[in-house]
Amino acid sequence: MLRQLRTPLALLLCTAALAGCESASRMADSITMPDFSSTPEVTQGEQRVERTIAFPEAEYAKLDKTGTSVIKGRMSYDWKGQTVYANGDGISVAPVTTYSAEAAELALSGKTVERADSRAQAYTHIVRTDSNGYFNAGSLPSGTFYVAGVIKLPDGTRSPLILSQVQVGRGQTRSIELSR
Repeated sequence: MLRQLRTPLALLLCTAALAGCESASRMADSITMPDFSSTPEVTQGEQRVERTIAFPEAEYAKLDKTGTSVIKGRMSYDWKGQTVYANGDGISVAPVTTYSAEAAELALSGKTVERADSRAQAYTHIVRTDSNGYFNAGSLPSGTFYVAGVIKLPDGTRSPLILSQVQVGRGQTRSIELSR
């Protein structure tokens, strides 16, 4: 099982969530959707890859939407020899499913995946970091999740997607360093 997945921004501008995936710099603008990014637009010349896996209703129906588990941590990026911590940037926490795994695999290979089905949104948890990069995603069900984010850098650009796969048990709190 993969513990941490990462890819350069040039190849992938995608964020968190992870229930689906799109091209990337978009996640940090407004994280409200279950996709790695948050806007439906595709940049000029960019083409979306169609999903081969249809939204698996039965697989999602077996998942709990909330629970007593917590994934918390700090998100950072090594930029020009200095560590830049997230500051109000979005973190997406989405369950690992056949649907989200396909999107993550395509995204990590540098492809822009078509938008996720809106039904996946109910299973995706979105939080923002504080000014020091810390985040706390609570009320999670037990399970395995993709945790992802993109950091706004001092020069106005965005970091590459920072993606980690995390397993958490019922009532458990997992602390992670979401960094690249």
